[in-house]
Amino acid sequence: MKTSDFYYELPEELIAQDPLEDRSSSRLLCLNRETGDIRHGHFRDILQELLPGDCLVVNDTKVIPARLYGRKSGTDALVEILLLKRRENDIWETLVKPGKKCRPGAEIVFGDGILRGEVLDVVDDGNRLIQFRYEGIFEEILDQLGEMPLPPYITHKLKDKNRYQTVYAKNEGSAAAPTAGLHFTEELLKEVERLGVKIAHVTLHVGLGTFRPVKVEDVSEHHMHSEFYVVEEDQARMINDTKASGGRVIAVGTTSCRTLESATGEDSILKAGSGWTEIFIYPGYQFRMIDGLITNFHLPESTLIMLVSAFAGKEHVLRAYEEAVKEKYRFFSFGDAMLIL
Repeated sequence: MKTSDFYYELPEELIAQDPLEDRSSSRLLCLNRETGDIRHGHFRDILQELLPGDCLVVNDTKVIPARLYGRKSGTDALVEILLLKRRENDIWETLVKPGKKCRPGAEIVFGDGILRGEVLDVVDDGNRLIQFRYEGIFEEILDQLGEMPLPPYITHKLKDKNRYQTVYAKNEGSAAAPTAGLHFTEELLKEVERLGVKIAHVTLHVGLGTFRPVKVEDVSEHHMHSEFYVVEEDQARMINDTKASGGRVIAVGTTSCRTLESATGEDSILKAGSGWTEIFIYPGYQFRMIDGLITNFHLPESTLIMLVSAFAGKEHVLRAYEEAVKEKYRFFSFGDAMLIL
């Protein structure tokens, strides 16, 4: 299977640069994964698609303001740092630009010295391990100095940091938002529960590996970077009970999907626990847990469009994307949504 099999034409003006005023007013394309039938609506119409006894599974990770700008000690050169993975003792794996100027031993100063970082080592893909030093609480300093790590295709400045968080974001640790969840408001979630639909929470801290371009032509040779996930005991029970009683498990986003599929055994039972996953889902994959998927529209040739194609069939998905382009849907992180059942 080739990476180029997942290409589609996207006019640049359809890339959403700003979130909508009302989260739930985004458009919704409903795709029947068996027949390929397509229907158009708005996100709040999702209430008409859900059934009592279903279970929505959301990813409650919280994006940290992970983009920092500092100056290199000695030269005063501007350095941009993106926090990727927290290690022990205030050491982070980071993406540094320009990396060549930040060799081991280099010191970077942020915000007039309230935060300092020393480059310890160069690891996979040129990422840097940086030891941070500060007084006080790291999260508070980060909140003061950091910016939300918006994807490179978003060029507009984000006015409100909370618009790149889901309303249920709780566990800090992501370098990117689980964007399918951005469409839900608290009111809409209450209406979902009033329908008799359960809402279960899992956590997967989204790393940049999710968005890393596939650079090999043979899909099977692509390697996913690992991401940390947690499934609590009570949430696993709720999801397993849904399956046992004939309800549908609907993943809100590719990150929830990857968490569920990583933690579900061959017996189709979801196991509580935590760990690192490198699961790469592309056509041919046999799903163990999910019956439905809410997702945004993804980049051509990305691992995310491959996952969606694995669930709904490549032909159905590419035809739906073609239809979305024709109907001028908004694409990517701040764009419109798709429901696949």
